[in-house]
Amino acid sequence: MDIGIILKVAGVGILVSAAAQILSKSGRDEQAMLVTVGGIVVVMLMLVEEIGLLLETVQSVFGL
Repeated sequence: MDIGIILKVAGVGILVSAAAQILSKSGRDEQAMLVTVGGIVVVMLMLVEEIGLLLETVQSVFGL
């Protein structure tokens, strides 16, 4: 794992929080919630591959 994935997650978090704040201030709370949920889904999809690599490494270390 390199620092790139951490920066990508931080970037998505900053963009999502800014968009949610703008939508919330303009009275569109439902859309702000959808943007937040969408951001969580995007981050989880980015992390699925890394989690898979982690599990493979654990399996190879313990010989499972």
